[in-house]
Amino acid sequence: LVMFLLRAGTTLLLLLLGSPRSFSVDYQHDCFRKDGERFRYISGSIHYNRIPRVYWKDRLLKMYMAGLNAIQTHGEVGQTHVSYLCLFILLGGNVTAAFEAQRYAEPRGPLVNSEFYTGWLDNWGSPHAEVPTAVVAKSLNEILAMGANVNMYMFIGGTNFGYWNGANAPYKPQPTSYDYDAPLTEAGDLTKKYFAIQEVIKEYRKIPEGPILPSTPKYAYGAVVMKKLLTISDALDKLSFSGPVNSTNPLTFIELNQAFGYVLYRTTLPVNCTKPTPLSSPLNEVHDRAYVSVDGVSAGILERSKVIAINVTGNAGSQLDVLVENMGRINYGKDINDSKGLLSTLYLGTLPLTGWTMYSLSIDEAVSQGLLGDKEATPTDAPQPVALSPPTFYSGSFIIPDGIPDLPQDTYIKLPKWRKGQVWINGFNLGRYWPSRGPQVTLFVPANILSTAAPNNVTVLELEKAPCSAGPCTVEFTADPILNGPVYSDHKQRRRLFSKEDLL
Repeated sequence: LVMFLLRAGTTLLLLLLGSPRSFSVDYQHDCFRKDGERFRYISGSIHYNRIPRVYWKDRLLKMYMAGLNAIQTHGEVGQTHVSYLCLFILLGGNVTAAFEAQRYAEPRGPLVNSEFYTGWLDNWGSPHAEVPTAVVAKSLNEILAMGANVNMYMFIGGTNFGYWNGANAPYKPQPTSYDYDAPLTEAGDLTKKYFAIQEVIKEYRKIPEGPILPSTPKYAYGAVVMKKLLTISDALDKLSFSGPVNSTNPLTFIELNQAFGYVLYRTTLPVNCTKPTPLSSPLNEVHDRAYVSVDGVSAGILERSKVIAINVTGNAGSQLDVLVENMGRINYGKDINDSKGLLSTLYLGTLPLTGWTMYSLSIDEAVSQGLLGDKEATPTDAPQPVALSPPTFYSGSFIIPDGIPDLPQDTYIKLPKWRKGQVWINGFNLGRYWPSRGPQVTLFVPANILSTAAPNNVTVLELEKAPCSAGPCTVEFTADPILNGPVYSDHKQRRRLFSKEDLL
């Protein structure tokens, strides 16, 4: 595999895996030269941080067997360097016209398409992106027929584990899966698109001989019963390692030295609100989602660019908690400096709220160190609205069965009727779930985080409401991914929150 640095604006990194003797651009003959010989790269993008290290070799070998002679991954160098070699062609476009545009800007040199899209990313609340295999194969064939160099973005997308998803502008966060409808799935499985690309490449270069590594096996470990632990508010002493910070006005995540995750903002109601009174962020400066409660009772959710006001009730002096979630940063363009938290104070009616106490939450550390314990919470008599409950932790465990060879295997976790939150397995932060918004329903669980020697611990932070009122909560481990589930617009989502199902 050959890797070479080539990217406009950011960086395209291709690292030579062979002896790095020479690599140059031949403008006279409109080509690259490697070790003096004419060279045309056929590359695919892979982001190593989105793939467990134990699977790097598997994914790279599959890319090699498809016929690629280069790979691309992200890196950084100084500055917009070999930008004239880069060209972006959207699928289904006129390939000839696109390369003519490159020739207008750069009359000589190799033709390059550094981001040929094999698929596209998803956003919460939008349908799963799919690009037809026939369109990909046709466009790739046209590119290679012109003698051009090409990088397929992505060849495998992988997973935005933990908090590492990004967001588009105007603000639309991306889900945990970065499957991308790529030739290799999120879990590295072979697809029809993979073999179609291989068939096209065969027409232009000799591909390696021998068997292709198969898709990794998946195992359905079944349902796991979950028990309720503590709410965020009840667990503050275990979650906030740095302790409270006081300020007249709320501070941002960065000012609190909190890069990702969650911060709890706390103040009191300054006046009696016997009638529903608007709690609002008039300037839309809740970044990105805030779970509001008064005296431990859920009051509603504020959401960036979608819900800037909710009604609350309470007495003067009632405790107002606002748990703010960083849903992922915009990672390109003019909005790339995407601050998180409460960027300005909230208003109760026309009154600005002051006197805030803030808690940076180290939830990953608390989960991995077992600080939440495993004692089931005592049922509370405090009344809760039907639609929402305070953000709460749940835990469960499962044992991988004896006598079955080749376990553990990859799996997927599904959270039937759960709303939105975060999942950890054996202390590893899998990522966000949000099946009530869609389209992603299952989260990929790589085998390397599972144990056959001890029970596997599952921790869930449910931010909205767990499905426990009619019986025990369960999560389910399945062998089949669901990335194209139903999606709900804001209107449909509001209707669903108050459906008959939630009243049971």
